[in-house]
Amino acid sequence: MNDTTVVAVETATETVGVALRSADGVEAEFVLTGRRRHVETLTPALEDLLVRVGLVPADLGLVVVDVGPGLFTGLRVGVAAAKALAQSLGVDMLGATSLDVLTHAAAEVGHRGLVLACVDARRGEVFASVRTVGATETIGAVRVIPGLYSPDSLATTLRDLGGEAVLAVGDGARRYADLLRAVDGVRIAAPGLLFPPPASLLRLALSRHAAGEVPVAPGSLVPLYMREADARINFAQATRT
Repeated sequence: MNDTTVVAVETATETVGVALRSADGVEAEFVLTGRRRHVETLTPALEDLLVRVGLVPADLGLVVVDVGPGLFTGLRVGVAAAKALAQSLGVDMLGATSLDVLTHAAAEVGHRGLVLACVDARRGEVFASVRTVGATETIGAVRVIPGLYSPDSLATTLRDLGGEAVLAVGDGARRYADLLRAVDGVRIAAPGLLFPPPASLLRLALSRHAAGEVPVAPGSLVPLYMREADARINFAQATRT
């Protein structure tokens, strides 16, 4: 895979990001956070990165995408765009979850031990997991299964860890920082780990590929929503009133 040009698409949260690694090792990254302009930003960002490293879309040999969980619209845009790109080029894909990307990002800045990856799901809920990061940046055992939690239920689950040191990363951790800090052992990460970094997504996917994960055809890759879309929830609530 070192001789393949790889692109990674990150749209699971408010961040719109693209990372690129060329076959000769040149890396580039674009990140825009806070404006939720996934549709308007994603394609121009990819085009700009390719121009900056002197490549064209036909040079791409693998497409990587964050499959979620996260914001419904962002996921739909990013996964659809990544699949369309891969299909048009006739190349395969790798996917990774936003929770694993955040955990890997914590590992890349040197954290070892337990990592709470926590993505704001809106509606007073979060997507969260706790996993162990080993001595070599390896994402290891699951300590809290990935799922949709209320902040209170997540705090209760964290207390079951018995005060073990936990680094909390992600915009969900930042939003509910006061509640999570009240749990013995939990520490909130710096703002640099607020959103899944596109470059971390790329490196995580490549490390998993090197460890034996096989890329899949675009048609086999689907988003991980973990919850109904807001429109469906609103409709269901309206029909009950």
